[in-house]
Order: sequence, then C-alpha cells, then structure tokens
Amino acid sequence: MTMRADMLKPVGSAHDGEPAWDRTAFEAQLRERGKSYHIHHPFNVMLNTGRATPEQIRGWVANRFYYQIAIPVKDAAVMANCPDRAVRRGWVQRILDHDGFELGGISDAGGIEAWLRLAEAVGLSRDEVEDLRHVVPGVRFAVDAYVSFARKAPWQEAVCSSLTELFAPEIHKQRLATWPEHYPWIDSEGLTYFRNRVSQARRDVEQGLSITLDHFTTRALQERALQVLQFKLDILWSMNDAMATRYGVNT
Repeated sequence: MTMRADMLKPVGSAHDGEPAWDRTAFEAQLRERGKSYHIHHPFNVMLNTGRATPEQIRGWVANRFYYQIAIPVKDAAVMANCPDRAVRRGWVQRILDHDGFELGGISDAGGIEAWLRLAEAVGLSRDEVEDLRHVVPGVRFAVDAYVSFARKAPWQEAVCSSLTELFAPEIHKQRLATWPEHYPWIDSEGLTYFRNRVSQARRDVEQGLSITLDHFTTRALQERALQVLQFKLDILWSMNDAMATRYGVNT
C-alpha cells in the first residue's frame, strides 16, 4: 500500500445530490477504514507475534520516534489554523501529552520522554535516537508529508486525519499483551508509553470524532473525510513498508 496523491485533491461534485449519511452511518463508514490500519501490516504482525529480532525492534523504535516528535508539531499546526477557541482549549492537551508539562506543581514527562525510555529499554541510547541517525528515507518522507498536510489543509481535515486513533487502542493493547512474553529482555517499564496511550487515545477519539461528525455533514464532505482518513492510514502503512524494506520481515 502506498500514499496516493489523489487523497489531497478536492472531491469535487462527484457526490453532489447524494444524501448525507446520518451520524451513526457516517461513523460506521469511518470505522470501516480500520481494515487498512497498520495493525495488519506484516511488519507490525511480526513485532506483535514474537518473530522480531532485537535489531528489528530497535529499528522500529528508532524510526517511530520520528513520528512521535512530529505529533505535537502536527497538533500545533491544527491549533494555528483553528479559529475556534473551544476546540483549541481541548486540542492543546495533545501537545501536553507528548511534550510533557510542569504547571502548578503538577508535572508529566510526556509521551516523547516515554518513547525515549522505551528506546533505552530495547538497547538504544538516547543520543542515537534523538539525532535520527536510524530514520530511513521512506519514514521521513511519510511523516513530513503528514505534517505538511496538517499545516496546509483546513483545520477540520487535519482533525479528521487524526482519527486513526479510532484503531490505536487495540494495537497498544496487543503490544502490552504480547511483548512481555515474547521479548522478556525488554524492561517492562519501557512499555509505559503504550499503557498511557490506551486511555489517551480513547479520549482523543471522542474529541476528533465529535468535530468530524459535526463538520462533515454533506455527502461530498463525508466522502472527503473518508479520503483524508485513508490518506493518514496510507502514511502509517508506508512507514511500515519502509521499515520492512530496511529491516526485513521474518515469516
């Protein structure tokens, strides 16, 4: 599966005159796209079924770090384009979740720090992860394309692209269920990122899904939303393609 340029083209009038789906049917259409989620990619299946070597796990962790550090940049782009103060007040939590914060005696190291601890748990140094020396070109290209989209697209579309979070809790639960058994050499404290994201992703879905269902109310807009979500799914799939090419897939 590859990212398709037509995902960024306007839908046009192809669906003009067709009745819009109601909220329940539209949400079902969005959730149906989960069939393309990278939980099904051979590289991810390999990781979660215990067939990955330490090198492959380290390669995945180092490359996914590039995505992790891009998430708050993407979310800042959503906020910069959004004139709705109520939306911004809710959306800023995503940046705090990843970058961390310290305010009024309350602090949270954040998801990026949790990912660096995962890196250390699998045998990588912080320096080699943070300097991005292991990031393969295909991963860099895919992540940069996503951030560029979020900067240039209408903010509602950037919000919609985040709805791959609909499918994220399951992939995190798989890792928590299988990695300790298959990879006992990884310190369990390194899996904190996945534990945190199970609940955070559910919360984020509520916000992103509500905005998407409220905004994409005509059939043409709804079809556009499905295209945007598929574009993001293709981004994640392409990242796995690039890592599979670099590190191989064990069958």
